[in-house]
Amino acid sequence: MKQIFHNTASFAMAFLVLFSTVSFTVDKHFCGEILVDQAVFSEAKSCGMHGDMPSSAEDDCCDEEKVIVEGQKELKISFDDLDLDQQVFLATFTWSYANLFEGEAQAKIPFFHYKPPLLVYDIHLLDETFLI
Repeated sequence: MKQIFHNTASFAMAFLVLFSTVSFTVDKHFCGEILVDQAVFSEAKSCGMHGDMPSSAEDDCCDEEKVIVEGQKELKISFDDLDLDQQVFLATFTWSYANLFEGEAQAKIPFFHYKPPLLVYDIHLLDETFLI
């Protein structure tokens, strides 16, 4: 149980680090107020109206919008940056959460590998002795 929890927590933390550091760009192309195309990690396709219209800033109905999502640059988190109350809370929470996954001591079963004899006859029915 403890090994499974350890592997799951390690896997989750690896994905957390990966996704917190990834930067990406969302590119949107609007024609008027209508969203024509949206692309992640690449350029959005144009609606084709740029070539038909004269190159005037006032008459241009198309609009390009880029949303850049920056990932985290520094991953160094220091325990010393927290004040004393936060350090105490974090330490006690971690200790109590880790103790939830400790297994209880297994009771030793002395006759675990003992195989009882096969019953050929049901003695209670043969002797007609029943508990009432």
